[in-house]
Amino acid sequence: MVDMTPEMMGYDRTIVVFSPDGRLFQVEYAREAVKRAPPAIGVTFKDGIAFVSRKRESKLVKPGEKIYKLDDHIATASSGLVADARVLVDVARVRAQQNKLIYDEPVSVSSMAKFIADKQQLYTQYAGVRPYGVSFLIGGVNEESRLFETDPSGIMLEAKARAIGKSADKINEFFEKSWKPQMNVKDALQLAIEGLKKEGKVEEDNMTVVVITKTEDFKELTADDLKKMGVKI
Repeated sequence: MVDMTPEMMGYDRTIVVFSPDGRLFQVEYAREAVKRAPPAIGVTFKDGIAFVSRKRESKLVKPGEKIYKLDDHIATASSGLVADARVLVDVARVRAQQNKLIYDEPVSVSSMAKFIADKQQLYTQYAGVRPYGVSFLIGGVNEESRLFETDPSGIMLEAKARAIGKSADKINEFFEKSWKPQMNVKDALQLAIEGLKKEGKVEEDNMTVVVITKTEDFKELTADDLKKMGVKI
C-alpha cells in the first residue's frame, strides 16, 4: 500500500503533480492494481521463450486472455486491469503490422517493448488522464529470445526470467537462484510452473501456457502437451 499522510493527500488528485519527495501517487496506485492481480511469468531459454499465467477460476464465466499474440514471433503477458491491457494490445498489434508493411520485416521484440512502454509513459504526463493500470511481459524471438517488462510508469527493463502481479517479488527471487542460460523448453516450462506455485496451488485447468521458439511460432500448450514433454504440474 502507498502510505499517505494528511499533508501529502493533495498530491494524489492529479497525475501531473509531483509530491515534495518526488512521487507521482497515481502511478503508485496503478502499480498497486498490478500487485493485486493474478501473476504472469515469462522465461527465456536457449531456443525461445515460455509464458505462463494464472487464470481466474469461475464455473460460470470463461476466463479472459492473459497472454496475447502480438505477431507470430512475439507475445505479451499482462497483469492488472484487463480492459487497459486489451487497449494496449490492440494498438501494439497494429504497430506490428505497420512494421511489416513499411519495412518488409517482422518487428523486433525490443521495438515492440519500447512502443508499449512509450504509450504507458505518455499517460503519466497529461492532466485529465490516468496511468494504465497494467504491467506487461513482452517476449519473442528474432535472432535470439528476448524478454522485457513494462509497468504503469513506462519503465522498460530486460530480463531472462520475470514475474509480474501478485507475489512477483517472491517468484523473481526464486528465478534469480534457479534460472540457467542453457535450459531447454521443458526446463523453462518447469521453472515457470514452479515459480507460479510460489503464489498458490497450480492445477491443469487454472493456467495458460504459451511457447515461441526459433522454429515454431506462437503456440498455446494444453495439459496433454505438457505431459508429453515430461513437464510436471
